[in-house]
Amino acid sequence: MMPAGLQRTLLTLAGAAVAVLLAVAVSSVAILAAGASPVTALEAMFDFGDTQNQVVNAIAFILNRAVPLFIAGLAVAIGFRMNLFNIGVEGQYRLAAIVAAFVGSQFVLPAPIQLTVIVVVAMLVGGLYALIPAVLKVTRGVNEVIATIMLNYIATNIAAFLVRGPFTGERAAGQLTISTPELPESAWFPNLNFLFEMFGLPAPRSGLWGFLAVAVLLGVVVWVVLERTRFGFEVKASGLSASAALASGVNPKRMVISAMVLSGAVAGLIGLPEILGRTHSYGSNFTAGLGFLGIAVALLGRNKPVGIAVAALLFGFLDRAAAPLQFADIPPSVVAIIQGTIVLMVVIANEITNRMSLRHEERRAARQLAATPSQAKTEVAA
Repeated sequence: MMPAGLQRTLLTLAGAAVAVLLAVAVSSVAILAAGASPVTALEAMFDFGDTQNQVVNAIAFILNRAVPLFIAGLAVAIGFRMNLFNIGVEGQYRLAAIVAAFVGSQFVLPAPIQLTVIVVVAMLVGGLYALIPAVLKVTRGVNEVIATIMLNYIATNIAAFLVRGPFTGERAAGQLTISTPELPESAWFPNLNFLFEMFGLPAPRSGLWGFLAVAVLLGVVVWVVLERTRFGFEVKASGLSASAALASGVNPKRMVISAMVLSGAVAGLIGLPEILGRTHSYGSNFTAGLGFLGIAVALLGRNKPVGIAVAALLFGFLDRAAAPLQFADIPPSVVAIIQGTIVLMVVIANEITNRMSLRHEERRAARQLAATPSQAKTEVAA
């Protein structure tokens, strides 16, 4: 008989595959409605270019886009493990990004120290901002969804005020955007272009952000903390049943605060790949919406670091596909339709596979209970 763990894994993979196929089918209907061919759209999406430079640039774009999405997914997943819906990741990372960018521009230290200070500042700001809804929840019973949504608006406007006010840097003649002072070169994260050069490929034009290595390490750390430590067990137990956790000696209120602060601290890192790897400052055109996309990535990845990584790469691939679709005279909004449809179908598939796994476990338990009396009679007769 197939082990229960392996069966659950196969059910999950099958559900995800069916969900993606259904999403492609639904998206094809939308493409046909737009007056285009689904086959042409798929060909455009998988067209990485004709030259090595074009292929390398496309791969680098996907990886660079996936890095912040992966970190955002991890931040959301930490809250989900506690049954907390941390929608405030959007505000947490934007506030952390501007403060870290400004602080990092005010001094020059050796690169390892400079980068460490910026990372620590970003995590502190994100964690402290996430502490607000956590305290409101455990002391006043305020729903974290409402609190974090409101705090997103506050953080967005604070960041807009700071970048146009106290944190404004010098603006070059003709520059349209406003930004914080540029980070010194000691705060520029080294790129990973050598990974392409090892295989004899040209370096990507935009560079492969070095923060990719930090994201991989972060994913391993989050997995170990949540799956292999007492803290991770207490977080999961408190999320499943606060009363049962309290009876076993775990303080659920403390775990709510711990989980939210940890989620916010991870969220604080979302903006750093772009700041340290490309822009070297926080500008008025800083990438927004990564926190909300992180919710979709976490759901798609089932709150597991490996699944989140695959989901982030998928979203990075779809985002890159927007430009080729436009060249093929297909509305780029098709990408958003595909992303939304995939998430919806995966959520439905997850619910179905969970129910199938539960029914299988119930039937297996019933068979074991039915077999136990027969075994007992055999032992007595012997």
